[in-house]
Amino acid sequence: MSLSIRNQIPGTVTSITPGEVMATVKVRLDGGRELTAAITAESVEDLGLAEGSAVRALVKSTEVALATGPVPGLSIRNQLPGTVTGVTTGGAMASVKITVGADELTAAITKDAVTDLGLEPGTSVVALMKSTEVALATA
Repeated sequence: MSLSIRNQIPGTVTSITPGEVMATVKVRLDGGRELTAAITAESVEDLGLAEGSAVRALVKSTEVALATGPVPGLSIRNQLPGTVTGVTTGGAMASVKITVGADELTAAITKDAVTDLGLEPGTSVVALMKSTEVALATA
């Protein structure tokens, strides 16, 4: 199956914290960073997830926000430092490519945000993703 989701990052489950309805799943990305996904307990069971399971973290590019530095005091669990490798702008929106360790992410943000943040190749950024916006797929 092919997906339109740009961000499909391979990793390995390092821990699962179960809950009655939802669970948090920590994933060590192949590039070495850690990501947290909040998924249903039913999904954990359906996917057969356990420590050591190979997964792909899926995040729509529209769910990736960018900051020019770490953002303390924020509930967003996933704050991955990286470097802008490319920016493509259109009339209102832009696609920003970011290298995070050995992985690449795409963020779809407004053209105004690119200008306001001064984003260009080489700019250091932090990719922000709510754990509820991270889906997991098994290999």
